[in-house]
Amino acid sequence: MLAPQDLYRLVADADRRTPDQVPARPVLVHALDGFVDAGSAASLATGHLLAELPSRVVARFDADQLVDYRSRRPRMTFSADRFTDVKMPELLLHELRLPDSSVLYLLVGPEPDTQWERFAAAVGQLVSTLDVRLVVGLHGIPWAAPHTRPVGLTPHASDRELIAGRPRWIGDVEVPGHVGALLELRLGQAGHAAMGFTAHVPHYLAGTEFPPAAVALLDALAETVGVELPTGALREAGVSVLAQVDEQVTGNAETLEAVRGLERQYDAIVDGRHLTGPGLMAPTLPADEIPDAEELAADVERFLRELDG
Repeated sequence: MLAPQDLYRLVADADRRTPDQVPARPVLVHALDGFVDAGSAASLATGHLLAELPSRVVARFDADQLVDYRSRRPRMTFSADRFTDVKMPELLLHELRLPDSSVLYLLVGPEPDTQWERFAAAVGQLVSTLDVRLVVGLHGIPWAAPHTRPVGLTPHASDRELIAGRPRWIGDVEVPGHVGALLELRLGQAGHAAMGFTAHVPHYLAGTEFPPAAVALLDALAETVGVELPTGALREAGVSVLAQVDEQVTGNAETLEAVRGLERQYDAIVDGRHLTGPGLMAPTLPADEIPDAEELAADVERFLRELDG
């Protein structure tokens, strides 16, 4: 492996205030564009944080080494008879200032196409250099769930104590890999506390922006880190989106019945598996309305396997 430290450069000094001025060691959040961002859940969440909180860039990764430009061609501006601009992809580590004056690091940009192991090692170096106490990944995947139920989350961690008390939706399943998952795996193997939350986005809305999923991710992050995060504008956007979806669904009898079927399935999984925790409902359904829990679990796992289809 080539030297990981040559893959990035620090462009600003990290916060160096005295311990009595900083409530806790910082947390690093990563949400890379690309594969696991159904409903733009993670990108909406991180974009919102960058818009709402004071920030500065502290590290830049060398995108030329990590991004396949022919696969994801940069946008260029052509004016009459010449090219005037180009928007090249950037992989940046931001330092955010939270309301309590603590620091949150945010790694955003395109998911690397190459050198995954070297990239993971480079992030590990930054975690050590910046004295990060916890690394959290944010993701979104299509899920067999209706928009009329709370957004569920699949928690995952290098140490199960980090997600104690949170529901487990599925058992063992093999899924296509992505850099965010590799970061969690390699950081955990190196002795760092690493975890993540994956929002369950209704599969029929996976290709559109779904703010409720972003709110669910930020609420889980805030609870885990023990800080307050601004979510007001996202919540308002979520109310608007849900109202639009409701209007479209109620206007089509076939679609309405399909959503009601998803509601029955969702409620049955929650009830049949005794799932409890943040953002979950646990209703009791009549016996003749409860689908087979194992079949429903298989449906959910099939959605995961088909992510690369």
